[in-house]
Amino acid sequence: MEATQDSFGQVIESQKSQGAESKVTRRPHNRDLLGTEGLNLPAFIVERNKLFDELKKRHDAEILEKDHPVINVELDLGLDGDGKPRPAIPVAAKAWESTPGSFLRHVDKSISNDVVIAKVDGKELWDLDRPLESSCRVSYIPFTSTEGRNVFWHSSAHVLGEAAECQYQCLLSHGPPVKQGFFYDMAIADGQVIKESDWPLLESKASTFFKEKQPFQRLHVSIEDLRKMFSYSKYKMYYIENLLPPEGSDKNDDSLQRIYGVAFPDKKQMVEHKKLLEEAAKRDHRKIGVDQDLFFFNEISPGSVFLLPHGTRIFNALQKLLRAQYQKRGYQEVQSPNMYDSDLWKRSGHWQHYSDDMFVLDVEKRKWALKPMNCPGHCVMFKHRERSHRELPLRMADFGVLHRNEASGALNGLARVRKFQQDDAHIFYLFDFLKQVYGLFGFPFRLKLSTRPEKYLGNVETWDVAETKLKDALDAFTASGGGQWELNEGDGAFYGPKIDITISDALRRDWQCATIQLDFQLPQNFELEYMTADAPSKSKGSGQSEEAPGAGATSANVLRLPGPGRARPVMIHRAIVGSFERFIAILTEHFAGKWPFWLSPRQVLIIPVMPTVNDYVEEVQSLLRAQKMHADSDVSGNTMQKKIRTGQLQQYNFIFVVGAQEKASRSVNIRNRDDQETQSKGELVPLEEAVTKLKGLKKERRLELVYCSHSHDITSMTTSKAADFGQGVPSEESPLAQSQNTTELDASQRGSTLVDSGTAGGDLRRANSSMSQSHTLTPSRGGTLKKKQSLSKKGSIKRSRSRRSSYAGSIGNLDAGDQQYDGGNDDPMNNAFFTPVPTTGSPTEILANRFQGM
Repeated sequence: MEATQDSFGQVIESQKSQGAESKVTRRPHNRDLLGTEGLNLPAFIVERNKLFDELKKRHDAEILEKDHPVINVELDLGLDGDGKPRPAIPVAAKAWESTPGSFLRHVDKSISNDVVIAKVDGKELWDLDRPLESSCRVSYIPFTSTEGRNVFWHSSAHVLGEAAECQYQCLLSHGPPVKQGFFYDMAIADGQVIKESDWPLLESKASTFFKEKQPFQRLHVSIEDLRKMFSYSKYKMYYIENLLPPEGSDKNDDSLQRIYGVAFPDKKQMVEHKKLLEEAAKRDHRKIGVDQDLFFFNEISPGSVFLLPHGTRIFNALQKLLRAQYQKRGYQEVQSPNMYDSDLWKRSGHWQHYSDDMFVLDVEKRKWALKPMNCPGHCVMFKHRERSHRELPLRMADFGVLHRNEASGALNGLARVRKFQQDDAHIFYLFDFLKQVYGLFGFPFRLKLSTRPEKYLGNVETWDVAETKLKDALDAFTASGGGQWELNEGDGAFYGPKIDITISDALRRDWQCATIQLDFQLPQNFELEYMTADAPSKSKGSGQSEEAPGAGATSANVLRLPGPGRARPVMIHRAIVGSFERFIAILTEHFAGKWPFWLSPRQVLIIPVMPTVNDYVEEVQSLLRAQKMHADSDVSGNTMQKKIRTGQLQQYNFIFVVGAQEKASRSVNIRNRDDQETQSKGELVPLEEAVTKLKGLKKERRLELVYCSHSHDITSMTTSKAADFGQGVPSEESPLAQSQNTTELDASQRGSTLVDSGTAGGDLRRANSSMSQSHTLTPSRGGTLKKKQSLSKKGSIKRSRSRRSSYAGSIGNLDAGDQQYDGGNDDPMNNAFFTPVPTTGSPTEILANRFQGM
């Protein structure tokens, strides 16, 4: 185990390390804190510091006695601006003396100014002031990377803990980084509650500690010394004795208070972050969901959403989109039971590893559980009859209802619920699928390969082959212009490697929705088999079971191997949007409630100028509804201006105003939600033409509200990338932005290609061309729309890098932001894709051949 102490000696993490008696603690360099700002430190801090000093003095003496031989060190400075590897730099170094930070003098300031921590041999994070121990290759991690931000925010959490200990003499629990900052849990005596009015005081103390430039120092100590150091705190002792990471705390622990915070290397990034938070609050899906009458929650069923008619329209539109893709790609939609006997879950392994998160029932003296995923049921469906290699790959898609017993404190609107539905299908070859779906919403996405974890099933050789095939497929995707992918060592599922896909929304927040996971274990647990091309006709094979995969089929712990002429398939789990509920939450905030026409629950509102044309209003509404459009009318007694204003607030895409002139000429006066020129007075368009063009707009599933009249095109963006907030393609100047893969898509599928042209003015511009019909957007802080003519067919992405030097921090309750970035209910273990495995050679050899075809 390795425990880390820092600031005033706070244990902040627990993890395995070499040597059972090895511990690591950290504390600040500034020793004379009793007089700083009149601080009167609690006795437990004084004793903790005293023990730390004794142990540190002993440790330093041991280091001086070690040999300091010359070692070979190379500096890996990553890629240059053109994406090419920079040459490695050899440097002179000595063991137990030279540090990664000492080599930064050899590094250009454009790189060194953003460095947070180092990494040794591409594997182990290494403090900049920690002496190297042997020959190695050193690389540097910037704040702009995920690892860099996590380290920076982890350290910032300990400064928050230091401030809280000094202010409240509290007992700290744990303080990890999260996707949007960090938090610290603490127990305060006498029932004192930290309020928002206390935040400025904590910020001030934290800023003071940062200005003192207190370094983090590392110290290895024994388990016994660690117990002595933190014997005053039952919370720290809990982690020490149970060897648990922060996430493993007991749900039945004492009630703790949690303070959230965020910190950045300079004030400019903090200002931009606060602007993002303000915009995020306006876009909160829970607020918009109520305002637009989309859904609600009720304590009679916590964590289960009540989707209202307008919310159900969005849900159905997403399902229709995916069903169209399923039909195109050869999926077979199935339905499976909601409740299974516990024997099924024992066989799949979920009962042993997941039962705490399942809803378990006792019915007729048998234990049952509501399904949290679909994959075991799909294994039953695969096995219920004989399968031939000619049926493979077999793609099963399932929109079934799932239930997971999420902790009540983790529930967060639609982002984390207990009852949900997924776009479940276990299908592997789906890069084009990703482009098709995510492109419709304007989401750039990134791919990350997670490899074999420390605890895994199967043999290393099979894992190595599977990972190689996935890397080859990802390399092919990159070569085709799909962008760079990332390697996430050791984070694969226990049953196989996986590819995680992260999308980025209009506020540059990352969400993991899609995932691809190889599974060799589940087909083995269920003894799934198919007849190969070498199988004799009508041969059942010695290994095939006629029994359904319940308890009887698994009475023996020894699994049977496939018989002659038979083979075991590989199962691949996949999800594109993941939980529909969570994806709707993402879309709501991405579009800020301004839905594109094809997805909108309120597409057209028809308003009469006077009651005498109400019959024409009903006729127009009937025509639109006959074309399966969501058309409403307002024939109430309100004034026309109030009706129009109400329709605008409800975000109708188009408002048709009709009077005597429109009725006589069988036309409509159209106001386009996203075109301000039409708000005072719309354009008069023949009814038949309007219906035809709206049908085309819906069919093409464009992001834009494009209505073409006889004389000109009126084009305006519905996506929030060009809405009031004025955010274009995510830029690395944002502290939360990460490298992104923006994919170019057919304009008929998306309506626009998002590119950052890097113009000095930074205005949002539109390029409409009758020849290419491509659109170029460049980021604008003001969010203005300018039209220009362009004949270009493609755009390019250019980004600038920023330098950061100083610190800026903020303390606050960012609980909602933190929960929005968690994994939610997304889990690909819900649809089934079975692929044949060759009877000779690697079990995954066949995968690479099919990977690009989907």
